Amino acid sequence: ILYDNGSRNFWIHGTGALGCLPQKLSIPRKNYSYLDQNGCLKTYNRAAVAFNAALGSLCDQLNVELKNATVVYTDLFAIKYDLVASHTKYGFDRPLMTCCGYGGPPYNYDLRRSCQSPNATVCTDGSKFVSWDGVHLTEAANAVAAAAILSSAYSRPKLKFYQFCKA
Repeated sequence: ILYDNGSRNFWIHGTGALGCLPQKLSIPRKNYSYLDQNGCLKTYNRAAVAFNAALGSLCDQLNVELKNATVVYTDLFAIKYDLVASHTKYGFDRPLMTCCGYGGPPYNYDLRRSCQSPNATVCTDGSKFVSWDGVHLTEAANAVAAAAILSSAYSRPKLKFYQFCKA
């Protein structure tokens, strides 16, 4: 519908590392064999990678089929997983714990109480955390993710955002 109404530039983002979300990690499980070397849930991340592969292929196909259109696909999984896997490189201390939540370590996330709950705790320095509330990134993590997105290093075609807006 957008293309039929004249849109010619599309920037499509894949999904992030769902298995690294404190919201998902706080779901009770029988053992820790479901976790990878960075403490993320393997099954959720495998599903995210499979989804992104299919989405990326669809974007490639649309680039061929839609005349005079540009479809840029960006792999958010790689960007967001790197926030956890390489957290110290970005200055994060607690890659899998929420800044705002309930319950304390290891995730500070309670499935029955959100960040907006009366007894929720808020960290003193959000720049040390990847996750704000178990689902959303902190401002600091968003800044790292935005820089990675805008670099075009995780996109195909590798088109800088300013070029994309002119295309």
